[in-house]
Amino acid sequence: MSRISRRTMIRTGLAAAAGASGLAAATSIAARYGLVPPDHGGLYGVGETLTYGTQRVLMATRSMAREFSRRDISSVTPINGDPPQGDDYQSLMAREFSTWRLVVDGLVTKPASFSLQDLHRLPARTQITHQACEEGWSFIAEWTGVPLAALLDVVWVRPEARWVVFYPFDEFWDSIDLAEARHPQTLLAYSMNGGDLPAGHGAPLRLRVPRQLGYKSIKYLSRITLVDSLDHVGNGKGSLSPDVGYSWYAGI
Repeated sequence: MSRISRRTMIRTGLAAAAGASGLAAATSIAARYGLVPPDHGGLYGVGETLTYGTQRVLMATRSMAREFSRRDISSVTPINGDPPQGDDYQSLMAREFSTWRLVVDGLVTKPASFSLQDLHRLPARTQITHQACEEGWSFIAEWTGVPLAALLDVVWVRPEARWVVFYPFDEFWDSIDLAEARHPQTLLAYSMNGGDLPAGHGAPLRLRVPRQLGYKSIKYLSRITLVDSLDHVGNGKGSLSPDVGYSWYAGI
């Protein structure tokens, strides 16, 4: 079966099931094709599954977040929360992150650790995109960094890997699927508006996922791990977000 016909079949099946047989049938179809989000067991789990499954079928690779021009960059870029206060992060910040390393491990053939200088030597991408916060505020900024797909190519992701987990220096860990990780706009950003990434915006490195709400763009990155299941990672829901009332999948 061709890729297009398979996508059409899944999309048609999800829509038909939701309309004729109810959301439970749509969930069954989504599960058959691996389109169930890690927080599907909650109060709104069936709806979460239908939303995630449908969006993945329709927009996994081709849809792009809008990119703007430099004249659209916001004059004010709100900061949500203070930088981590732990000794490990504060010590790195005092040294201007000269000894910071990003560890990439898990289901990869070539586990590695990268300094900021190492990341600057990898292919770079600049994008001017919208940061939409779930609390109502937003801004447009220019971000430069390494496409996450380029970093994954360096470490050789193993075939069984399905999810990419991000561990920061604070408690707000999160994850995305490989489709989002390999999307051309998903970025590991080390620069904002032409300068070094400010501490309040996630220095020395943050994730940028412009196709999802701002809370998915994890700041203060320390480690990235590839896994085949999220069941035994943290709370088993893919991120801290479901524990505080937000969906794991935050597509916009």
